[in-house]
Amino acid sequence: MTSHRDLARIAESRGPDSPVPERPVNALRDGIPASPGIVIASARVLRMDIPVVPHGGVVPVEMIDTEVARFRAACHAVKEQIRKLQRATHDQLGEVEAQIFEPQLLMLEDTDLVGGTETYIRENHLTAERAFEWRVLEWEAHWSHTNHPMVLDKLNDLADIQGRVLRCLLGLPEPELVSLVGEEKVIVVARDLTPSVAAQLNPQFVVGLATDAGTRTSHSSILARSLHIPCVVSLDAIADEVIDGDEMILDGRTGKVIINPSDEEKARYRELDFQMREWEQELLLLAHLEPSTQDGVKVELRANIDLPGEAAVARAHGAQGIGLFRTEFLVVGRNAFPPEEEQYRAYLQVLEAFPDEAVVIRTYDLGGDKFPAFLHMPKEENPFLGWRAIRLCLDEPELFKAQLRALLRARVKGDLRIMLPMVTQISEVIQTRELIRETAEELRQAGVECVPSCPVGAMIETPAAALLASDMAKHVDFFSIGTNDLVQYTLAVDRGSSRLAHLYNPFHPSVVRLIDHVAKVGQAAGIEVAVCGELAAHPLGAFLLIGMGIPSLSVGPAGLAEIKKVIRSVHQEKARGALQAVLDAPTPESVVRILTDALREDLDLERFAGALSLWGAN
Repeated sequence: MTSHRDLARIAESRGPDSPVPERPVNALRDGIPASPGIVIASARVLRMDIPVVPHGGVVPVEMIDTEVARFRAACHAVKEQIRKLQRATHDQLGEVEAQIFEPQLLMLEDTDLVGGTETYIRENHLTAERAFEWRVLEWEAHWSHTNHPMVLDKLNDLADIQGRVLRCLLGLPEPELVSLVGEEKVIVVARDLTPSVAAQLNPQFVVGLATDAGTRTSHSSILARSLHIPCVVSLDAIADEVIDGDEMILDGRTGKVIINPSDEEKARYRELDFQMREWEQELLLLAHLEPSTQDGVKVELRANIDLPGEAAVARAHGAQGIGLFRTEFLVVGRNAFPPEEEQYRAYLQVLEAFPDEAVVIRTYDLGGDKFPAFLHMPKEENPFLGWRAIRLCLDEPELFKAQLRALLRARVKGDLRIMLPMVTQISEVIQTRELIRETAEELRQAGVECVPSCPVGAMIETPAAALLASDMAKHVDFFSIGTNDLVQYTLAVDRGSSRLAHLYNPFHPSVVRLIDHVAKVGQAAGIEVAVCGELAAHPLGAFLLIGMGIPSLSVGPAGLAEIKKVIRSVHQEKARGALQAVLDAPTPESVVRILTDALREDLDLERFAGALSLWGAN
């Protein structure tokens, strides 16, 4: 099939009288919304190809030391390049964004990557370029079997340093960036953007980003949001379809991109942009207001974070603590377990942002599609049902205790609570509590300041945990419902499968009834029940959970204002009334319809970003 780029080249080769192939008009593409905003501008396709290593690549024995020295010098030079970018990013955007470059710096100091390259040079008499290319290919092969966003980020980081190191070794200049030569406002279209490229984009000229790959949590998406550049990712092959100069509409709220739109489409989106800006101004006023319903019921609204630096961002957005701190970022993509002191500092940073509020820290949820290279995870037919999360931690007690030591030390500084992922057995909670007791005693005997115990909660992410909630409540201090996994395990639907996406629905009656059951169990037992999955970040979901009497919701920092708007606009009694009808509903569609009809009386649902298009709402 001839691509649009090929057609453009054909057109250029024809004479002045030759007919020019028509460009697609009003071509709609759907991707993942990564940074909000609507923009209409011309496309600029950015190519960031990794340099090609020349054929051959073998050197005589007497040149081996020279090649090793060349490789070390290149790694040193690239580290300096990245540190310079990191400092500039810190000064311009802040600490959270600057931390994005830490994985790259760690890779360039990794003994497996760097040492493995030097081994190839010495044992195979390879040039530095060829040896590094081989080692990178091995790393890529090790991670390539998973599509988890965290691992994809690591692969993107690896590609970034691969390009930089090879350009340094080959004496090639850094590629010219569109931000440096811009004379007009453009939407940058690319296969993907590495962190170092994204950090250098000038929002004065780059007004939108559209990429083939990427996720909402990828480093380039984070930087796009910090730079306030609307962004849509995971657009498949848009970099091959679009050519320079194509007019585009990019909607970073809904994930829609229109290539060569009609005048009517442009007028409609200009009006939507105006309405969206009004909405954002309205939400800004909510940041420091209490999340209480119209009938005076207070809902604790906390934040989900991945990085310690995000805690300060969450607080600025009005979070009342942290409901989920995913600690996997400390481990995934590394070849050594992070030392206890590093973990302690990470937890302390989050507590310092919320000195008087709850900070719920989830122990390592490793396995499935999140794995550290040094653990040598076993090949499993179904890793999501295999050796992961609390199962892995209990099987590796020394690794687990290092995290527990850091947590018990940090608990001295604030209201830190420990949450266990993927719990399906009461014995897993009992074993963990015993490990906490042992760890605290070891710290006490060593003269290290710590607390003797800590609140322990279980994530309710499986039907087993939900149905066992009455018995489990006797052994935990709180529940936190992880709706993302609960949906996939209840419905037997892989949440990462695009083919089954239409079946993945948190409003399925079976899921709703399980959540309601856990909420009732928690209320009867007198323990807190929170929800930290995506359902809490959905307007209909938040309304439903309020009706269930769930006292705490936790969402990403960017979604706090919208959910606070929902909370402050509704009556809990009305939500309870809708809940009774929902519990009798036989289909996801009927659940959504009941909630939508009830919520529309109090809120203009069209203003909620297009989130309502998820899971059948309209």
